[in-house]
Amino acid sequence: MNRSFIFTQKYLKFVSFLYIILFVYTATSKLIHIEQFHVRVAKMPFISEYSSLIAWSVPAIEILIAGLFLFPKYILSALYSSFSLMSIFTVYIIIVLRYSDSIPCSCGGVISTMSWKEHISFNCGFIALSLIGILLIEKNKKYVTN
Repeated sequence: MNRSFIFTQKYLKFVSFLYIILFVYTATSKLIHIEQFHVRVAKMPFISEYSSLIAWSVPAIEILIAGLFLFPKYILSALYSSFSLMSIFTVYIIIVLRYSDSIPCSCGGVISTMSWKEHISFNCGFIALSLIGILLIEKNKKYVTN
């Protein structure tokens, strides 16, 4: 085995751990306070009419993605899914901040205490982690088993 493969494996374990913690934590927080989460989503611009669907599907998707990280053959799918979900969250925040007077935070737990700038930076950090993981897998495809 080469160094690049070993680094990739360690990196993927680290990123998987971070994403599992993030998604399980935020999904659990949303589900524990599902009524409050639903009310907040219902007040959000552009998506309020889908608040019931979003209130239940977002934590379910977060748990599903966290579960994908537990199985090595699904790591690439988990990274693409995480990249997509975090990108959607971030783009939505940026659009709403640009075109709306206010945006209620529907995040769970400690993350809801962040400013919007901190939240965007946090999301961008996780987006970068998943993108780097995707690129490492692609670079080491001949060593990574599916």
